[in-house]
Amino acid sequence: MMAAAGCASDHWGLAAQKVWLFLDYDGTLAEFSPTPETVTPDPAVIALIRRLADHPLRRVAVVSGRRLGDLQKLLPVASIYLAGVYGIELLTPSGEMIQRADLHEIRPFLARIKPRWQALIEGQEGFYLEDKGWALALHARFAEEDAAARVLSAARDLPDNAPLPDRVRFLEGRKFLEVAPSLADKGEAVAHLLKTYRWRGAKPIYIGDDDKDAPAFGVVRSKGGRAVQVSNPARQVTVEVDCVLESPAAAREWLDGLA
Repeated sequence: MMAAAGCASDHWGLAAQKVWLFLDYDGTLAEFSPTPETVTPDPAVIALIRRLADHPLRRVAVVSGRRLGDLQKLLPVASIYLAGVYGIELLTPSGEMIQRADLHEIRPFLARIKPRWQALIEGQEGFYLEDKGWALALHARFAEEDAAARVLSAARDLPDNAPLPDRVRFLEGRKFLEVAPSLADKGEAVAHLLKTYRWRGAKPIYIGDDDKDAPAFGVVRSKGGRAVQVSNPARQVTVEVDCVLESPAAAREWLDGLA
């Protein structure tokens, strides 16, 4: 990973430039919740995002693995873009809601997987199965290492050795496994937003904390923008970034400078 100097100091001289901010939520704007389905709005985060969104030279999109409904509760700010389930569900500042995949094509497969995953974690501590409608996520953040490795490996074996449908893929991470639509990708989401809602002359900046953000890092850098990682030693990504911030608090302080 490349960590360039100046991340928290001069903001790369962006004060008088148009900046399109693409922001992850958990681990980036706010600390992780006790469970993925915990929805606790943070007034300080809401105020910061509102200030950024009200700035004439700033545009804000929040791109998260959370469901769109959760994001709407966490960030009740009308003038921003919200991308839930890695960009499958979109809400624009005009109120337009877009679904970038067909739930009817995906849900039958998830319905077959869900009871098997539930059975794998039943009676075991430290696991959590999250049903996002569009995706199923198996969290093992609080499980013992050996148990997490064993359960996640078993979860990845599909029933009856059936092939993964074309429109579905696995997303993996440390103590984490998710099955989701193929379009559930933060890089795809950022590319879609940049292409569909063009803002001429704006510099894109993506701020995120883990491997799910890596595709988006690559997209913004390919467009001449900057990639900023909120560093957590257990969640390092291997792609290049332009600088590193040490915590969500540091990320909020950096964004406050742009607001």
